[in-house]
Amino acid sequence: MDERAVVTCFLRHGTEVLLVRRGESVGSYPGKWGGVSGFAEGTPHEAARWEIAEEVDLLTAVTQVRSADPIPVEDDDRGTRWLVHPYLFDCESTDVTLNEELVDYEWVQPPEILRRETVPKLWAAYAAVAPSVESVRADTDHGSAYISLRALEVLRDRAAVAAERGDGDYGSLARDLRDARPSMGAVVNRINRVMATAETTPESVLEAATEACQRAVNSDAEAAEAAMSVLGERVLTLSRSGTVLDALREATPEAVYVAESRPAREGVDAADELADAGLDVTVFVDAAVAEVIRTEDVDTVLFGADTVLSDGTVVNKVGSHPAALAAETAGVDCYAVCSRDKIVPGTEADREPGPPNAVYDGDADVGVLNPTFEAVPAERLDGVITEDGPLSASDVAAVADEHAALAEWPESAG
Repeated sequence: MDERAVVTCFLRHGTEVLLVRRGESVGSYPGKWGGVSGFAEGTPHEAARWEIAEEVDLLTAVTQVRSADPIPVEDDDRGTRWLVHPYLFDCESTDVTLNEELVDYEWVQPPEILRRETVPKLWAAYAAVAPSVESVRADTDHGSAYISLRALEVLRDRAAVAAERGDGDYGSLARDLRDARPSMGAVVNRINRVMATAETTPESVLEAATEACQRAVNSDAEAAEAAMSVLGERVLTLSRSGTVLDALREATPEAVYVAESRPAREGVDAADELADAGLDVTVFVDAAVAEVIRTEDVDTVLFGADTVLSDGTVVNKVGSHPAALAAETAGVDCYAVCSRDKIVPGTEADREPGPPNAVYDGDADVGVLNPTFEAVPAERLDGVITEDGPLSASDVAAVADEHAALAEWPESAG
């Protein structure tokens, strides 16, 4: 049996992936739906990027998320054993330009793969690179808005498979997803909403999780749009909030100052993204936040929120509280922006510590503190902005009560 190596690339925008339909003139599986794919000439990594550029013209819009070990697919009729190298990319654009080998495309929720006539084992290839509880737990590069979408995808995909098989344990999976990132209110609330509104059938969980995915994408975008109304022309931010980045890209202020956000330095990545979008960006060391606000005529401080407590306290990446204090001292407006789903009941939140060796990996007998999150009291902020606009303290408390009710789904559910 002839063995051929191929790549299959899944391009993800929000919580949808790109499916393309092969033309009748292609040499294998004409008329079938698949990912962006082709022979793995050179290295699989090189082939994946070449195919994205050649087949759909989206190479400049993608960022690789992960790849997986090749999946063997035996086609006895063709006498071929395919070795499928799966890749997952996040894609900023949905503007697809098909080449002559493809005749159609759609952005779909991945469970649609199970309902289509596809190339062999397309779902297996997707599942190999799809989010998992482990990837949700291990993600230290993204904010909670992004990570909560990935958590919803895990629940959605598990329900899709269960709907095909007629089984599934969603209760334990939902609890595992909540426990994976307990400090991130959006993860907890969005998983709770699915479990509180769905019935115990796999079809119902799939429908609720899919709706939650779409709702989450929309609410994050609407929160970013609402934040644009408070931005001045010289904005300071820190860490990497997808909602903040979206607001800044759309508002195009005169200048943006980004704290590097040690030790992971995700602020540097945020600065790169904003500069690539054409903004005038300056990166600075975290300890200089007060000096930058004072000397660079900053008029707005804007950062994200991993969690908002019922009393209006914002829990976010360390450095947020010093930025808020410096803004208050200088008379500069300071806001946090996030979706309503980040508001949680209670006035305390779990705060995940970072790895000690990210701060100190020497041999001396010293203690290490590497807190990842800190609390910014409500009185230090000019407001918390959500998709509903700025919220008052009573508004925040009311939303927290709504989310407390969602958390009461039965422990035996699923």
